[in-house]
Amino acid sequence: MGTAVGSCPADRGVRALTDAASDLALARAVDDLRRGEIIRVVDGGQSLDLLAAELATPDSLARLEFAGRADLLITPERAETLKILNQRAAAGARAIAISRMPWHDLVTSLATADPVDDLATPFKGPFPTRDLGPDATAAEAGLALAKRAALLPALFAVRAAGPAPDRAVADAAAVLAWRRAPRLRIASRARLPLEGAEDTTVVAFRPTDGGPEHLALLIGNPRDLPLVRLHSACLTGDVLGSLKCDCGPQLRAAVARIAESGGILLYLQQEGRGIGLLNKLRAYQLQDQGFDTVDANLRLGFGEDERDFDLAAAMLHMLGVGRIRLLSNNPAKSESLMSQGIDVAELLPHSFGENPHNSRYLETKRDRQGHRL
Repeated sequence: MGTAVGSCPADRGVRALTDAASDLALARAVDDLRRGEIIRVVDGGQSLDLLAAELATPDSLARLEFAGRADLLITPERAETLKILNQRAAAGARAIAISRMPWHDLVTSLATADPVDDLATPFKGPFPTRDLGPDATAAEAGLALAKRAALLPALFAVRAAGPAPDRAVADAAAVLAWRRAPRLRIASRARLPLEGAEDTTVVAFRPTDGGPEHLALLIGNPRDLPLVRLHSACLTGDVLGSLKCDCGPQLRAAVARIAESGGILLYLQQEGRGIGLLNKLRAYQLQDQGFDTVDANLRLGFGEDERDFDLAAAMLHMLGVGRIRLLSNNPAKSESLMSQGIDVAELLPHSFGENPHNSRYLETKRDRQGHRL
């Protein structure tokens, strides 16, 4: 994938080595962020040293601020909930820098980053912001890395000075290009009899960038026009039987329905609409405070849906599938697949699992996200 037709073997080899080095650098940056380490994001001649807000300690913040007081980077979505309505946010900026004042200590900054306690600690401002200027791209890339690490998209940031001492360094352009060209390889394949679908083969796909593995379940005998379902992993619904969503019933019903005619279920490791398990549980806390699923994600600093369905298209292409019937209520899935060269001949509805605990969740899907329920 991603190799130009007709390129010479030497060019392909150089490109593969370059991609591998970039993937390794990005994977290390994600891992270090998750461990509460300081990382550096470079954009040409500009560099930012960054620390995940939710994992910061007095010691790590002091090390970051050795050369000066750190800004707090947040997303426009989080800025909106904090009522930071300025021209930069309105102009489509992808990162907002709060210039921390003396009263913005570590505790107050963490309360600014995490909305779960917004009702308990309503006063955290005022929030003076600065124009990121040449730091804007590095700041946007840093927030993208935080999302990739399944952390709250909030970072302490200082403009870097001097060499990075034993610090993971990521290129901003490489970070922002991550989702544009997913590179996968098939890691394994095995027979996997399922309840109600004994004739099933599982194919595991491993991203070359070190991200989570994704699965394709080849059920029965997929024909020229296979029935396909994209299912995002949901530990709480698929495994624990949560009644807050309809994921578990949808998964089991999809397997049974595909088994009738043959097809493919893609199981994508994109928990909580792509925000990760822990952030999904934070969203549950916000839902208990009265916010719907969309507003909960926005208050956390995410988009309403952070999933990447280009991955699904890449998986189908690698399986040799270019034309499908799609089992989904979400037109966005169909549009994303078609934009990546998958011909969706038919969009078939798939609704199961309504109960008193998830009725508002399903209403939000229909009324705010365009699902055909």
